[in-house]
Amino acid sequence: IAATQPSTDWHLKENAREHHTSKFSSEELIVRRGQAFTITFNGAERPEQNLIFIAETGPKPSKATKTLATFDISSTLSKEGWSAVLQSSSSSSVSISVSSPHNAVIGRYRLSVQSGSSSPQSLGTFVLLFNPWSSGDDVFMPNAAECEEYVLEEFGIIFAGNKNHISSFGWNFGQFQGDILNICLAIMDRSLYYRQDPITDVSHRHDPRYLGRVLSAMVNANDDQGVVLGNWSGKYEGGKNPTSWTGSGEILQSWKKSGFKPVKYGQCWVFAAVLTTVLRCLGIPTRTITNFSSAHDADGNLRVDEFYDADGNHLERGADSVWNFHVWNESWFTRNDLGPSYSGWQVLDATPQEESGGIYQCGPASRHAIKEGEVELDYDGPFVFAEVNADCMYWNYDSATGKKTLIFSKATEIGASISTKAVGRDARVDVTRDYKYEEGSAKEREIFKKARKKLGLEDKFDPTAPKQEEVEQKPDISGKFKVAGSLEVGKDLNLLLVLENLQSDAKTVNVNMTAWSTLYTRRRVNQIWKDSLSVTLAPKEEKQFPIKIKYPEYQQRLTTDKTIQVTALCHVKDGIPVLVKRNITLDNPAIDIQVLGEAKVNKEVVVEVAFTNPINEEVKDCVLQVEGSDLLQGILELRIPPLKASEKSSTKFKLIPSEAGPKHLLVNFFCDKFADIKTFKMVNVIN
Repeated sequence: IAATQPSTDWHLKENAREHHTSKFSSEELIVRRGQAFTITFNGAERPEQNLIFIAETGPKPSKATKTLATFDISSTLSKEGWSAVLQSSSSSSVSISVSSPHNAVIGRYRLSVQSGSSSPQSLGTFVLLFNPWSSGDDVFMPNAAECEEYVLEEFGIIFAGNKNHISSFGWNFGQFQGDILNICLAIMDRSLYYRQDPITDVSHRHDPRYLGRVLSAMVNANDDQGVVLGNWSGKYEGGKNPTSWTGSGEILQSWKKSGFKPVKYGQCWVFAAVLTTVLRCLGIPTRTITNFSSAHDADGNLRVDEFYDADGNHLERGADSVWNFHVWNESWFTRNDLGPSYSGWQVLDATPQEESGGIYQCGPASRHAIKEGEVELDYDGPFVFAEVNADCMYWNYDSATGKKTLIFSKATEIGASISTKAVGRDARVDVTRDYKYEEGSAKEREIFKKARKKLGLEDKFDPTAPKQEEVEQKPDISGKFKVAGSLEVGKDLNLLLVLENLQSDAKTVNVNMTAWSTLYTRRRVNQIWKDSLSVTLAPKEEKQFPIKIKYPEYQQRLTTDKTIQVTALCHVKDGIPVLVKRNITLDNPAIDIQVLGEAKVNKEVVVEVAFTNPINEEVKDCVLQVEGSDLLQGILELRIPPLKASEKSSTKFKLIPSEAGPKHLLVNFFCDKFADIKTFKMVNVIN
């Protein structure tokens, strides 16, 4: 007769504490590989009866694919395979310590025990994750503060704006909240790789390099009905505007609730933030990286071509583009396939830009390989190298004749102020030097040539000689746009066009100017303003021309990215045209959060959010959204009455924090005149 079903005590609290998994709110045991955990079960016969344990994962577990392990009780825990050591036993129960290998497949396991010749009895299930605290693991991170930030921290700061004007906003990764771990496990089981060959896919899940690549494909909806659907049209009907999200939780929950239909809509930081949540949840140290003036080199020649017409309008010709900023990920793991110097931070990018291996996935590309121009190494080196290092070519294009003329080229434009959040602080750290040598240095040019050569892009005779139509002539004048005054939504935009004659004879210049509202990808959406002027510059003379674009002129035409591109194409008599351009990101008005009183675990605390309408007209349809892991469940949404010109609103709501420590409250306010005014506040919760 089969013995009664054993009941299992998983020692959830103690094991979670040892395994850095206490933040998960789960009734299931969640542990990390390569480290022992303790369980007690009863209903088994005496341990002398040679207990055999079976741990298995995936659809068809087998020893060959390392998805099935059988092990008995031994005297010491093994570093190589699965093993168990007896802790204590009585007539009714047995306590054992179980250890998995450093390179075990991660995921949900079924554990059963067999005594003698009787059939195996289930002890239940547990989830096994990567272990950055363990020196044998591929994701081992020796610095404990970095483990804390890149695996356990649920709050992040994402940098945006443009290189002249860096802004930032908070994000709630929320990797330990509610059902997120189960959703992350479901993501793996819905990938194309799993659908094509589930047995092989599961057997590769010991490898962060493999999973990073698979998940970079699954976070975008292209190819595989993945999590987030991208939209860069400026029109977001039928979904949420990408700028309105404040955390990954809502996105991942929506994906699951809808029966795994892609969530609308995302842009680069949404893909990167969701991938951060998934990888941190699984135990791979991960962070978001923002690259300013980021190149999207579609044709793989490490060059980005931009075309302008005679009026200075930026033309949508060719597939290359330069984005004001682009956000991707870095994950930390060893590269046994490339060698020790290529281990450490690896670039992953879930934004669907170009196909790799036939689907939209990108990375992992070793950051060290990118810096050294080793673009042939796996994966997607040329694309990532171009994002931070491509050369820019600006062309004047005549649509009537099809003739293109090089205005100028720039080797120092792309890949500026590459940024990430500091460890343990709400500050920006610049990591540009980790991606490339100093811009303009001989070493940087040498690496650029090395990368071109590896891609077979060098000219046989003279590697640096441009083609005939690419010979640059020296311009007679120079120009730039200067900002005069503040850059705020709701205020007039004041600029100065500064033109300088570089020659010792007078120059006559006809200037055609345009201003367009754009997306952060610099895609033009609406023309806001155009003007032209004629000027004669005396020898070596510098002149300034004030430009004013009034708020009512741009208010209806601005995108929610709040970006404007101003260009002036200067036609110099008997000389080559000169292009002056500037990308401007406007700031939203400020919003203020105050926590009234001390924040204590399981006690109500009142928060006040204040906003003053800065413009001379009423704002309506005002909504306040609030979220924050361990401060409130889900998202709080409050409707706010209309605000007259200069009127101040103050909104109060209550929080009941559930855990002590530094927590972050994220607030998003929007109305008919202002999109997504975001801020965050650190709340120190005490016991």
